[in-house]
Amino acid sequence: MNKDNATPDVSEWVISRIADLLETRLPSRGGDPAVSYVAKLFSKGPDAALKKIGEEATELVMAAKDGQPERIVSEMADLWFHCLVVLTENGLRPEQVVAELARREGVSGLQEKASRLKNP
Repeated sequence: MNKDNATPDVSEWVISRIADLLETRLPSRGGDPAVSYVAKLFSKGPDAALKKIGEEATELVMAAKDGQPERIVSEMADLWFHCLVVLTENGLRPEQVVAELARREGVSGLQEKASRLKNP
């Protein structure tokens, strides 16, 4: 959200649109693994997308370690995309993640982590 006028900024809009599209790739919505990469991931079960998250996170780490800004952006996009796939697979929306980040805004990271350890 844009803090000045509480309207969604472009990044939130794009992520929401991608999430909408991913939902159309679910098997229950007719996603066809023969023509859709995401439908193919869904057809393989949750481990397929989780494996991709691990791969993309590793590639992101290597790009950052090597100081490659363009590759960092590309790998981060891949990581976020596959995270959106996992959200979709679990019936969740990116707006829920944004709401959680908003809840944490202005809270010390140490305090926030401690509160989660007390209330798992």
